[in-house]
Amino acid sequence: MKDLFEKIYSDKGPLGKWANVAEGYFAFPKLEGEISNRMKFQGKEVITWSVNDYLGLANHPDIRKTDAEAAKTYGSAYPMGARLMSGHTLLHEKLEKELAEFSNKEASYVLNFGYQGILSTIDSLLGKNDVAVYDMDAHACIVDGVRLHLGKRFTYKHNDISSLEKNLKRATKITLDTGGGILVISEGVFGMRGEQGRLKEITDLKEKYNFRLLVDDAHGFGTLGSTGAGAGEEQGVQNKIDVYFATFAKSLASTGAFIASDKEVIDYLKYNMRSQVFAKSLQMQLVVGLLKRLEILRSIPELKDKLWKNVNELQTGLKERGFDIGTTQSCVTPVYLKGTVPEAFALVKDLRENHLIFCSVVIYPVVPKGLILLRLIPTASHDSKDIQETLHAFSTIRDRLDSGLYNKLSKDFQV
Repeated sequence: MKDLFEKIYSDKGPLGKWANVAEGYFAFPKLEGEISNRMKFQGKEVITWSVNDYLGLANHPDIRKTDAEAAKTYGSAYPMGARLMSGHTLLHEKLEKELAEFSNKEASYVLNFGYQGILSTIDSLLGKNDVAVYDMDAHACIVDGVRLHLGKRFTYKHNDISSLEKNLKRATKITLDTGGGILVISEGVFGMRGEQGRLKEITDLKEKYNFRLLVDDAHGFGTLGSTGAGAGEEQGVQNKIDVYFATFAKSLASTGAFIASDKEVIDYLKYNMRSQVFAKSLQMQLVVGLLKRLEILRSIPELKDKLWKNVNELQTGLKERGFDIGTTQSCVTPVYLKGTVPEAFALVKDLRENHLIFCSVVIYPVVPKGLILLRLIPTASHDSKDIQETLHAFSTIRDRLDSGLYNKLSKDFQV
């Protein structure tokens, strides 16, 4: 019999094997200072493109004031207990009412965390006789939620409607035998590629197939649609989304998440979501802060306008310089380059040390071998100077990559 830890000692995993090279710099880096367009990294001020503070609310003076007053009034413990038992308040109800109205749904339910919230939503919606059909590029939280499902589950090719329809046919045959239902799951915006889920085409299939649609709109909420209500509003199908999910950790620069749907569905989830029934309520200081954030989101549309001005300038500039940014339809801005993992490390070190640009680097196995993905998140806090400096830096590092410089330097980043 083997020691349980033997596999850990012999294989750290496809990302973990780089730990000795990456720890503290490429992985688990420490950004310091106020959340903004420029922060400190290892003592140097860098232009920061890796913080999802889309609307620049993290350091908005009215929000900072509200957060401070709420912390002073309520502390970090109140209310104690789960919502079902002792952690429910009038302000939680107020936030849920406003979120439901904003997302054009009958009711909503505030969740203490995003990852476990969507995972637990999926777990609660699906029974063993039901079938889950989800996009193969879905976020890990969706994949983990579906893993809990005891029934059948199928993936469809990313944003491929014909593949979705093929799997809906398979699911329909199964549910005719089991008596179950079908849940289709898509993201509103896919966080790596930046593409919007094809929600209109998916909802059009409701005319042919009987299914319910769950949308995780973490990156779309606050950034897309005329009011900021997300990808469903952007595509004109918000009313056809059966269960809408969004996190507070991006546009609202806070912690937690919410789900919105018909009142009966929300009532069911409130009493059946294990991650909420058996976990502490979202703290009051966060709830008060979220009410203020939602107020600003609704009353200052100029923040979203500024965000998209920056998005368009950055993405247009990259395309004009011949960079491959894929088919992004959102603020998420991927830049695809060709190279090895050690070359990616050498490139990013040059970018951070010599050009003072900080963005996330994504390597195999998150992307295919031979591909380097640099992921930029423009926000309302950025300005044209940030963008032009970044465009110049990216042109320089691409030339150095193509010249083989990073290949020569990559010997410093081998495992």
